[in-house]
Amino acid sequence: MSKRTWAMIAAMMVSLIYGVSFTVAKDVMPVYIKPFGFILLRVIGTTILFWLVSFFGPREKIQLQDFPRIVAAAFFGVALNMLTFFKGLNFTTPISAAVIMVTTPIIVLILSAIIIREKIKLRKILGILLGLFGTGFLILYGKSIGNATNASLGNLLVFINAVSYAFYLIVVKKLMDKYNAFTFVKWIYSIGLLMVLPFGWNEYQEIHWSVIPLTILWEIAFVVVFTTFFTYLLNLISMRELKPTTVAVFIYLQPLFATVFAMSLGKDELTLVKILSAFLIFSGVYLVTQKKVKSD
Repeated sequence: MSKRTWAMIAAMMVSLIYGVSFTVAKDVMPVYIKPFGFILLRVIGTTILFWLVSFFGPREKIQLQDFPRIVAAAFFGVALNMLTFFKGLNFTTPISAAVIMVTTPIIVLILSAIIIREKIKLRKILGILLGLFGTGFLILYGKSIGNATNASLGNLLVFINAVSYAFYLIVVKKLMDKYNAFTFVKWIYSIGLLMVLPFGWNEYQEIHWSVIPLTILWEIAFVVVFTTFFTYLLNLISMRELKPTTVAVFIYLQPLFATVFAMSLGKDELTLVKILSAFLIFSGVYLVTQKKVKSD
């Protein structure tokens, strides 16, 4: 397979893991671990993993002028991104949170045109709109799962997370073009850890590990290892070959995967609306990811 195909598979795997994580993280919070405490635990574990893996990567030195970009990536991709998402997910439903995340491709589309002067083709705009309609049908006419304690606040926080993630995709792109992923991602998480520490320390200290069931411990491990460590690696792999707007459109698959996972647990059911939504979402992703073949 070509590098581009591998990159698209990596981006799809990210959406699959995130889709599962909406429900998994909701099982953990807030009964066993509060949102900010969970974030700190997540970032500590992932920072350790990235530093361990970096010893097997290439030896590159980051130029001093690139550290402001790394700090920005840490703020938008780790601190603001995670804090607002987990806090928002604590207040709203998993599928609602997944669907709000579909605003990210639109935001990336606008920011890419403004910041990095990316040319926006009609095919991409149509693909993004198709995906948006598909996810819109899924939330408006599909059956949601879970109970929302404060849906308005939760949805606002998840939207802020979407904007933050859009900025991260654009900020980190130039780092990907210049360095190997293992060279800078450990620094992104190390700086991000310092940023989330003041918010999560008190809630982290409140964790009572002795009363947490084994199944919840496995779900916590899943969020740290797969939802954070592997998804960030897969995202960086996909961004080496794909534009930020192309990577972002795979977010449209998250509510679809979230719904499928919820149905597998008996918390949701298959309907005509979900089938139609899936068709629109996959059609949109197809249009955005197709590369125009130039004639000789």
